[in-house]
Amino acid sequence: MKDRKKLGILRVLLWCGLLFFSGFTLSNLRLYFQEGSERRLRLSTWHPLAMEAISDPSSTSIPPISIQQSIIFPDQVLLFLKYPPSTPLFTKNDIDCVYLVHNSSEPRLKLPPLWIDDQYFDHQIVRCPLQTRGTIVSIAVQSTATLVPVTAYKWDKLAYEAILDRDNTTVVFVKGLNLRSGRVTDPSKFKCIYGWDLRKPKFVLRSNVVSAAQEIVRCKTPLSILNSQQGFGINANDSIKVSVRVVGRQTIKSVAGLKLRLEPATLSKRRHKICICTMLRNQARFLHEWVVYHAHIGVERWFIYDNNSDDDIKDVIEKLLSKDYNITRYMWPWIKTQEAGFSHCALRARDLCEWVGFIDVDEFFHFPSGLSLHDLIEKKSRGSKVGELRVPCHNFGPSGLKNVPVKGVTVGYTCRLSGSERHKSIVRPENLNSTLINLVHHFHLKAGFHSVNVNGNMLVINHYKYQVWEVFKEKFYRRVAAYVSDWKNERNVGSKDRAPGLGTEAIEPPDWSTRFCEVRDTGLRDRVLSKFTDDKTGRLPWQD
Repeated sequence: MKDRKKLGILRVLLWCGLLFFSGFTLSNLRLYFQEGSERRLRLSTWHPLAMEAISDPSSTSIPPISIQQSIIFPDQVLLFLKYPPSTPLFTKNDIDCVYLVHNSSEPRLKLPPLWIDDQYFDHQIVRCPLQTRGTIVSIAVQSTATLVPVTAYKWDKLAYEAILDRDNTTVVFVKGLNLRSGRVTDPSKFKCIYGWDLRKPKFVLRSNVVSAAQEIVRCKTPLSILNSQQGFGINANDSIKVSVRVVGRQTIKSVAGLKLRLEPATLSKRRHKICICTMLRNQARFLHEWVVYHAHIGVERWFIYDNNSDDDIKDVIEKLLSKDYNITRYMWPWIKTQEAGFSHCALRARDLCEWVGFIDVDEFFHFPSGLSLHDLIEKKSRGSKVGELRVPCHNFGPSGLKNVPVKGVTVGYTCRLSGSERHKSIVRPENLNSTLINLVHHFHLKAGFHSVNVNGNMLVINHYKYQVWEVFKEKFYRRVAAYVSDWKNERNVGSKDRAPGLGTEAIEPPDWSTRFCEVRDTGLRDRVLSKFTDDKTGRLPWQD
């Protein structure tokens, strides 16, 4: 009782400190509380804003901005910058990437950033060129001050996201567990770790794991963490890092700040009948056609997971938003994580959407039957135990084209393979298995729920998979799915996930434009031209 009373008093004091002294560090604050049989958590030298000092404190023109995280990817380094409230975000002209050697404050090299992204929660992501080993990457602000660098973590062994779910469990997204695709793993092999500084084992909480599958671990959230979330709000919780320890081994490094729970929508807000979730990189030029077309057939909301694009996706989405399309762009910098990203999206969409389709930007729902998407869902999901609709796919080829079709993919590509590809899914997120396990476009369901196969004569997905070489060659950069080999990797060369007979190099075959053409299929082209063509100009709405 005394401990509980002390904790309540300290919460009030801390909350006041956050309100009135947010620019200062609260040092020597130590909280002790017991978690039943769990170990004690001691919070020492807690930093509510977690700010690092800029090396030139005399400068009054530069606000207190810090590097919070540094992550090494195969081709670049991602730096997460923390800003004070209301501080304007940097542009590429404001900063340089600075490369230091250990025990030296003198830069060895300065380079312009590859790209600067928008806000990722309350951070901004700066992408710097990858340099030789032994260098530390930092940021020089306006060529006058260098931010204090932080320890860089590797992307492929890292806890990178954590969400407090509505059942008070924590869903942790983590790379490096190397669990088998499509399989649930024994949760007793893992422990979840919570704390402000996971490098200090004495000052962390440990909790049991409820489930583990692929890159997703669901944890039993400690009561004190839940209490702090209720008392301190999102800023305090975002400072709490979450990670996973394989029993008998070290804890995986973490940049996963615990995010607030996802609150269920009220019945009045709920719900869009059908939403779409996708993950993309540098496909902005196809987004306008994809959104406008799917809005026409009944899609009401889009969740766009941006996987490190450096094209004009922001401008395209802003243009669509100005036309009242309900689109949310979510920065998702983590590579080779499409399955995890779709699981993350399923959590976000669960309280907003009754059904969610998981398709790519080069995939379009097509109704040979003439039904609408709403009509088909009502027809095929009768009965409360239907959790998934499985839709077959047709793979289209370049259709004799050598240049990007000016009227869009739905009009330009009209020749496909005769056989159908494995299905893509439209799911009820409420009915998904709590592990959120999925194989790119197919989720596992809760016990008692089942899938329904949709006949291709009613609904099919036109997958414009093999487009003109200018577009297709971009796929050689990196595959987004964790369990699909990259194109340049010699592994699984004969897999269906690769273009047949193409090999591992981005070299255009002489006959590329005529490949993958077995059936002439103009069904969707004819529908698009009849429904979308402007009578006066003859143009389609997505033509520039």
